[in-house]
Amino acid sequence: MIARLRRAHGHLAAVLAMFEQGRSCLDLAQQLHAVESAVGNAKRELIHDHIEHCLVEGGESTRGTLKELKQLTKYL
Repeated sequence: MIARLRRAHGHLAAVLAMFEQGRSCLDLAQQLHAVESAVGNAKRELIHDHIEHCLVEGGESTRGTLKELKQLTKYL
């Protein structure tokens, strides 16, 4: 997870530097797409890990787990 977030951070830092350098819109759009992808991948991993934890380990009550999983789906 940390590696994914650091990758997103690096892409975002590159976008800021590119803006300061006056790079083309195409270059900026491409790099912003990389930021979105990296953040999306980190989010997906977090949610999948949480779902696996809830379903496999069963640490919470079924009702509480289902409620939380339903809330998580809005972020998918």
